[in-house]
Amino acid sequence: MAEQDAFPPQQQDPPGWTGQMDPVPDHGEQTYRGSGKLEGKNALVTGGDSGIGRAVAIAFAREGADVAIGYLPEEQEDAEETARWVREAGRTAVLLPGDLTEESVARALPGQAAGELGGLDVLVNNAGFQMARRESFEDVTTDEIDRVLKTNLYALMWVTQAALEHLREGASIINNSSIQAYQPSTSLLDYASTKAAINNLTVNLAAELGPRGIRVNAVAPGPIWTPLQPSTQPEAKLTSFGQDTPLGRAGQPGEVAPAFVFLASPADSSYVSATVLGVTGGKPVF
Repeated sequence: MAEQDAFPPQQQDPPGWTGQMDPVPDHGEQTYRGSGKLEGKNALVTGGDSGIGRAVAIAFAREGADVAIGYLPEEQEDAEETARWVREAGRTAVLLPGDLTEESVARALPGQAAGELGGLDVLVNNAGFQMARRESFEDVTTDEIDRVLKTNLYALMWVTQAALEHLREGASIINNSSIQAYQPSTSLLDYASTKAAINNLTVNLAAELGPRGIRVNAVAPGPIWTPLQPSTQPEAKLTSFGQDTPLGRAGQPGEVAPAFVFLASPADSSYVSATVLGVTGGKPVF
């Protein structure tokens, strides 16, 4: 793919909806081809209604996995579309709406997924939130800090703790980090902080769970065209979104999903744990 034209100015209210985006993101609907790498596996993808989560759900299904999708209730329309693609791949899709910033909801999610799917082999902690429509650090409110930390970090811990009851030897946990953990933007100080924490958590959890045969890794995407962007970024920033990468463009969700497939596949990554895999358009991840 060549350097992109500027994205048209646009803005949504959080959490954002796929159908309102211009252009609509590419989740690999027409391009991803599976080869049975996850045949017979059961996966839970949080934030699986849109963006990277949708692309991962589609790729997992085409690799042979059944998929449970966690999402906010107001994202039902996007979640139904993701489920449609999973089912078109001949796999089971389970829709599990709920706000993961509520501890009881987050802790219940893995059990619901395992119950509906008949077990759990792969956990993808993808749900995330950011807010870049602010002038300075002084403008960040306590409510905003709470939402970012609870969505990105607390929920990840709650869901993972509950999932360990169901994950067995050979299972895989994949956390969604970000280039922001390495090259933080001043307007995303709280978000970037959570992503740095996720990197640390990934490495530590891999050390603890390694003796149980459970691998823990993370993917660090760069600028990816998802509903999070028009719903949380100023319009002016979107017109040049992703053009500061060495590849000169933003990535599409469908370009990130193969990294999750690799880390979920026992055939491809059986000896890979405590790794953060960058999908950044050339921005360094170290």
